[in-house]
Amino acid sequence: MTYPRKIIIDTDPGQDDAVAILLALASPEEIDLLGITTVAGNVPLDLTTRNARMICELAGKHETRIFAGCDRPMNRTLVTAEYVHGKTGLDGPTLPDPTMPVQDQHAVDYIIDTLRAQPERTVTLCPLGPLTNVATALEKAPDIAARIQEIVLMGGAYFEVGNVTPAAEFNIYVDPHAADIVFRSGVPITVMPLDVTHKALVTKARNDAFRALNTRVGTAVAQMTDFFERFDIAKYGSEGAPLHDPCVIGYLLAPHLFSGRHVNVCIETQSELTLGMTVADWWGVTDRAPNATFMGDIDAEHFFNLLTERLGRL
Repeated sequence: MTYPRKIIIDTDPGQDDAVAILLALASPEEIDLLGITTVAGNVPLDLTTRNARMICELAGKHETRIFAGCDRPMNRTLVTAEYVHGKTGLDGPTLPDPTMPVQDQHAVDYIIDTLRAQPERTVTLCPLGPLTNVATALEKAPDIAARIQEIVLMGGAYFEVGNVTPAAEFNIYVDPHAADIVFRSGVPITVMPLDVTHKALVTKARNDAFRALNTRVGTAVAQMTDFFERFDIAKYGSEGAPLHDPCVIGYLLAPHLFSGRHVNVCIETQSELTLGMTVADWWGVTDRAPNATFMGDIDAEHFFNLLTERLGRL
């Protein structure tokens, strides 16, 4: 892997999205963050865009370019998750109103133009929310598929089944048709499903480590994870909240902390019962060609050590 790796983060912040963005911003030697594109998901688009700006300002990275994207899924009504993330999507810390600008260009056009302008297969897309922007770009400009180095996304589940319906994970469920387009695109895909992220738990000790950084970022991250932890502990009976989205950036920084299988993944778009399910052929029981590396495990201890060390740099 050559560093720094050029990436675009496509996101719907969300507390865990916020931590992922902070991890990327704290790692300029390995990650060249070309831009952040926002999408409707955890909360509506105006809030996800506002939250992305607040996070960059928290990190002192006012020069980061942010592009607002699609405000609804490709062909269904938007489902949001205020019940998890609070009414702002970023409840927990009290952050000042953002002052940095949003770029004029639409996120989809920015993704297309960037992939066409950069050398082939040098830009990695990192979707942390519903795949609406990425799928819309692939539909609008099919030529970009061959130019993407990799798509590393947080979404889906197999052994951990669903977190928003019995069968579906939230990001895929919000826009299953977009996910279907992405998984059929032929682009190399690495998936961080709930199978991995439910092993990346913010325990009290790990949260205390964020707070002990004694910085604005460390305190804000501790307050964010404190906030959405109450929901997950009540739901799963676990000892902490899963930090879903930072697994994407963690993988770019330290791929050896993750393990999985290259398998076929199909997205259910028809069934009322299992809409948005990521059907991963983990045991190789079909003849469908593998199209994604579906992660199954994480070295959580070393992941949190890396995360805490990097957040301490901001």
